[in-house]
Amino acid sequence: MEHIAIIGNGISGVTAARHIRKMSDKRITIISAETEYFFSRTALMYIYMGHMKFEHTQPYENWFWKKNRIELKNGFVSEVNHQANELVFASGEVMAYDKLIIAVGSKPNKFGWPGQDLDGVMGMYHKQDLENLEKHAPNNKVCNRAVIVGGGLIGIELAEMLHSRNIPVTFLVRENSFWDAVLPAGESGMINRHIQNHHIDLRLGVNLKEIVADDDGKVKAVVVQETGEVIDCNVVGLTPGVSPNVDFLKDSGIELGRGVKVNRFLETNIPNIYAIGDCAEQHEAIGNRRPIEAVWYTGRMMGETLAQTICGNRTEYKPGHWFNSAKFLDIEYQTYGWVFGRPKEYEQQFHWIHEDDTKCITVSYHKETAEFLGINTFGIRMRHEVFDRWLTEKRDVNYVMQHLAEANFDPEFYSVYESDILSAYKKSQLQTA
Repeated sequence: MEHIAIIGNGISGVTAARHIRKMSDKRITIISAETEYFFSRTALMYIYMGHMKFEHTQPYENWFWKKNRIELKNGFVSEVNHQANELVFASGEVMAYDKLIIAVGSKPNKFGWPGQDLDGVMGMYHKQDLENLEKHAPNNKVCNRAVIVGGGLIGIELAEMLHSRNIPVTFLVRENSFWDAVLPAGESGMINRHIQNHHIDLRLGVNLKEIVADDDGKVKAVVVQETGEVIDCNVVGLTPGVSPNVDFLKDSGIELGRGVKVNRFLETNIPNIYAIGDCAEQHEAIGNRRPIEAVWYTGRMMGETLAQTICGNRTEYKPGHWFNSAKFLDIEYQTYGWVFGRPKEYEQQFHWIHEDDTKCITVSYHKETAEFLGINTFGIRMRHEVFDRWLTEKRDVNYVMQHLAEANFDPEFYSVYESDILSAYKKSQLQTA
């Protein structure tokens, strides 16, 4: 019986396993050194905030794996020997496979800061990070202040977590405005103000110089690069993004860039080895997408796509229109299509912000053709399938603006802003005409 080994029990690896099982009787083993059972990584923050327990983050009951004949192996793979079709574990144990799926995800970036490995320094990616945070920041008596370094989505989640326990937070962000590589200026500015309104000490345009230890090797303070200021703290959250977790493959003969290089079929340069999820890097990016996408839903789609190939129906990975969602404290964010932080030369953007400074939209369209290119929404929930359809149909921006109510998740709620948005849009059209 053909043996499919999957390294990594995140959303990509588990989705591949489930779909291979639906379509075949192959032997399947999922290998993980992190946790015994699959859990929803995006829900880690809600455990710390007291909204759920760890077992609530496990989408499947523990009996599910045995019932579906999916073997779970707890262990750390230190080497892939593709000539012998074998995995070598750190324990010295060896496992043979017929096909191998690499779904090892990401690891938090570290940039060689002095003190980055001290006790009390952590990312917020693994279950172990959550346990570490619980130990070092159970309350504001043990942790008088935390410093977060890096202004992405994980950084803002960590700030919200600490804030929920009344732990003072200083947020060091290298950019001059929060997440401004991704968000247009109006949105980024609104998020800056929203963070500060939550009494989080947001410092923009600054870098970490070093993390200072006390006599016991624990975090005592950080030093700001630009000013030399020393900020006393007990916890440092390093959240300057993630990178593929592929160090163990350096001498394997599997082609690597930043991640594991794959073609459109998620195949590596070794015929029976594949890579999916955060660790997979497309040789050529798909459309405007990045070659590596550390996004939950693309990981899931890759798992579904690859299962088809493994089961004899070779299928190209086609992720469709870009979308994503996140939360900035209590403002929900959604994006569909492409709205660039720094508009492209062909791109016109219409921006509307509500007077309460917690709701806004930015609509992107083509200057020449008026084709609708994308939308960002903050604090207003929209329907994915409607925007997906409009992008496929290449609707023009006027059509989209006139029909925005159709895309809204809460039509009664939305009607409050509709006339305001439309009149602002019409005014903007007169100005650009």
